[in-house]
This record gives sequence, C-alpha cells and structure tokens, in this order.
Amino acid sequence: MKAIGIDDGDPKNGEGCVQPSSETVLDTTYQPLARPIFIYVSKTALKRPEVKSFVEFYLAADNHQFVKEVGYFPLTDAIYTKALARVTEGKTGSAFPGGSTVGVKLEEVL
Repeated sequence: MKAIGIDDGDPKNGEGCVQPSSETVLDTTYQPLARPIFIYVSKTALKRPEVKSFVEFYLAADNHQFVKEVGYFPLTDAIYTKALARVTEGKTGSAFPGGSTVGVKLEEVL
C-alpha cells in the first residue's frame, strides 16, 4: 500500500493535496485517513503483570522505532506519556467527545 495525499476540498488549505507526514498527522490536516490506533484493556486485565508489562511497553516513548518499522508515524513523547498516565490512573472509556477523532488532537484530549 502506498500513502497518498488527500484534498479536503477546502480552498483555505492552499493548493494541492495534504501529504502524509508526522506533522500533518499530528496537526490533524491529514484526515480522515490518519487516525490513532487504540488498544482497550479492562481494569481487571491490567492487574495481570504480563498485561501491565505489555501496555507499558506499547506506550513507552522509547519504542518509536517499532512504530516506524511497520510504516506508521509515531506520536509525540508527550502523547505517549499522557496515554500511559491515563492507564496508570485507571481512566477508562473514550477520550474523544462525541466518539469522533476527526479534527481532534490527541495531546489536547488526553
């Protein structure tokens, strides 16, 4: 699969297509094609040491190389830190108002 540019049809966004990059993914201009990938872990499962270790590994900011290896754009260290804090605090459920991720910046909702 090849990543492609998208044209949202809004003349305010300049000429041409928005190209996929770390910047356009994080600033939400490469949407709706860019979206976060979530894992959902119950509080009960998180009490199991192997599950807790996996979640900590998954959210560790120093594992960006694995994200890049599979062709995804890594998030910022701040987002990984906030996501891990959310897990540590036992917060559950969606952080997205209305369930939509379009135009919502992760760093603002976590």
